Amino acid sequence: MSATNSINTTYNNIVNSQASSDTVSGPQQTLTQNDFLQLLVAQMQNQDPLQPQSDTEMASQMAQFTSLSQTTAMSSTLSVMQANSLIGSTVTVQEPNSQNTTSGVVQSVLLGAASSDGTPQIVINGTSYDLSQIVGVTPAPTASSQSSSSSASSTSNQTTNQ
Repeated sequence: MSATNSINTTYNNIVNSQASSDTVSGPQQTLTQNDFLQLLVAQMQNQDPLQPQSDTEMASQMAQFTSLSQTTAMSSTLSVMQANSLIGSTVTVQEPNSQNTTSGVVQSVLLGAASSDGTPQIVINGTSYDLSQIVGVTPAPTASSQSSSSSASSTSNQTTNQ
């Protein structure tokens, strides 16, 4: 029974603590890979030596951890792809801590340490914004639509000149 209490205490400490990379005040809403490993270690340290955890349960937990790692990596990759796809598009973003919005063409994408949580940020008019601040997107004109509109305008110019 004390092993269960110890694991529950460890779990509550993890959930109610702030991770060093988080800037959110209050309890965390999700568990990280580090939290999962801490729980796994606490479970192993506090198991009954006369009735150890079965190898199938341990394999199942390691498979869950691997799945969590792969899902996290995939989510990160998708965020980068989404940010890169916005380059050249006109976006409207919500200004932080205000009701104002700003619009402009996405000039570049910043990765890694540029943001507090490591997510990609878009750069508009020299200012970086999180993807979560985007409230509207106008797609960039494609090469085919630009060439068809320019050929149409050159055709109309030729017609008017005759």
